[in-house]
Amino acid sequence: MKTNTTTGTKLILLHHPSSIHKQNGAISCSSSSTNSHRLWLLFITTLFTLAFTVTLFSSTIPSSASSSTRPTSLTSAFPTTPLPPPVSDALLHYAVTASNASGSPHMSSAELASISAALTHCSPGCNFLVFGLTHESLLWHALNFNARTVYLDENEFLVSKFEQSHPGIEAYDVSYSTRVSDMPELIQGTKSQVRNECRPVQNLLFSECVLGINDLPNHIYDVPWDVILVDGPRGYFPKAPGRMSAIFTSSVLARSKRAGGSRSRTHVFVHDFDREVERTCSDEFLCRENLVETVDSLGHFVLERMDENCFEFCKNFTSSSSSSSSLPSSDLNSLS
Repeated sequence: MKTNTTTGTKLILLHHPSSIHKQNGAISCSSSSTNSHRLWLLFITTLFTLAFTVTLFSSTIPSSASSSTRPTSLTSAFPTTPLPPPVSDALLHYAVTASNASGSPHMSSAELASISAALTHCSPGCNFLVFGLTHESLLWHALNFNARTVYLDENEFLVSKFEQSHPGIEAYDVSYSTRVSDMPELIQGTKSQVRNECRPVQNLLFSECVLGINDLPNHIYDVPWDVILVDGPRGYFPKAPGRMSAIFTSSVLARSKRAGGSRSRTHVFVHDFDREVERTCSDEFLCRENLVETVDSLGHFVLERMDENCFEFCKNFTSSSSSSSSLPSSDLNSLS
């Protein structure tokens, strides 16, 4: 403590003991140095806090965005800009070229064109449901540009890998309990319950019908599907699950559709239509009266929405051995 008596006043200076140091006989104040260290510590702490906050936000935003790619209601809106015809033509051309080059059995050019035409006629954009992940899956997603395409497949691993490889794809795995060899009994059991669990118009989410698929995400049953393609599951050997459930479920979804006007119709395509299971189940549940064309191995049906008090799938049932009727592809515009 210092006392100044020159002017008759006293000036008292206080120093914190810890802030005074002797170095080589000299006294130095370290308060400014300590304050400087504290400022640096405060700056570094603030910087790390800011960096952590930015990282937290950046990691949560994509997660929210990705969850929105699977809408849970019909209010989910898609842009309505259609794919330009030259682009769709090019996609079809290169898909056929790649198929021919691979030598593997894929859809023919005519089959691809038939499905593409149905997607083109949808306005303002198709709700497209596809049974089976196949060589053409990415083509369907591209042709149905700016609209909704959903895939269902029996292989959980394939679904997961497909989604990881192609972000934005909506796909779900389906567990089938059916076998091709059991088709006659399955059809008979379904027909016996046509006024109860297996009726043509219903919400399959609450159904116990043996051929109805009732374990999909809830919102799938509320979507007014415009085009449905049955190209899965496997059905080429007796113990394969077969496409009985896929065809029956497609039939119920089409007949239970809520959309009105021209969109009350649903185009249902069945690939490998020349096989017994596909043809027989189509006759039973999609009905020959709704068959508008057959293109190579592709059957094309157009189903109307049905009243909930109707309990018959077909008005005029004909056996699978009867000849199929078809309409020229030029008449499809009136059915869209």
